[in-house]
Amino acid sequence: MEQLFFYIFAITAVVAAILVVSMRNAIHSAFFLIVCLLQVAAIFVLLRSPFLAAVQVFIYVGAVMVLFLFAVLVLDVGKEAFREHMHSQSVPSLVMVAALLVIMGFMMFSGKLTVPPGAYNEAALAKNTEVIGRAVYTKFVFPFEVVSLLLLIALIGAVVLVMRERGKGADRNKPEDI
Repeated sequence: MEQLFFYIFAITAVVAAILVVSMRNAIHSAFFLIVCLLQVAAIFVLLRSPFLAAVQVFIYVGAVMVLFLFAVLVLDVGKEAFREHMHSQSVPSLVMVAALLVIMGFMMFSGKLTVPPGAYNEAALAKNTEVIGRAVYTKFVFPFEVVSLLLLIALIGAVVLVMRERGKGADRNKPEDI
C-alpha cells in the first residue's frame, strides 16, 4: 500500500513539475510548483521523516512561494517578455523532453523497485528530529544563516527593483512643462 502512495505522489510531483515549466502564466506556474512541493513533502512523510516534511511545507510552500508570488505580482511579467526570450526554442525543447522521458523510462523499468522495510517506531522518529535539529543549529549554523541572509538580500533586491520601476513609470506620466 505504501508503494502505491509513493507512485501516486511521485507521478503527481513529476506532472506538476512539467506543468511548472510549461505554463505561460506565472501565477499558474507558481500554483503547480506549490503542488509539486507538497507532493515532495508527502514523500518525506512516506520516508518517515515528518520533520523534513514540515520544513518543506513551512519554508518552501509557505515562505518562498509567497515571496515568489509577491515578486511576480509586483513586477508584472507580461506575455511580451515571455515571447522575447523564447526565440523559437520549442522544437529543441520537445526533443530534449522526449529524450529525458525515454531515459527515465528505461531507468525505471530496468532497476529494482524493492526496498527492505526498516524498523521505525516513535522513539526512532523522535530521535531523527532531534538529530536533524542538533545538526542544523550546531554544525550547520553558518550555512543556515547564510541562506537566511541570501533570502533577505533577494527580498530587498525585489523591493528596490519595484521602486525603481515605479519611479520610471511616475516620470513617464508627468505632463511636460511647455
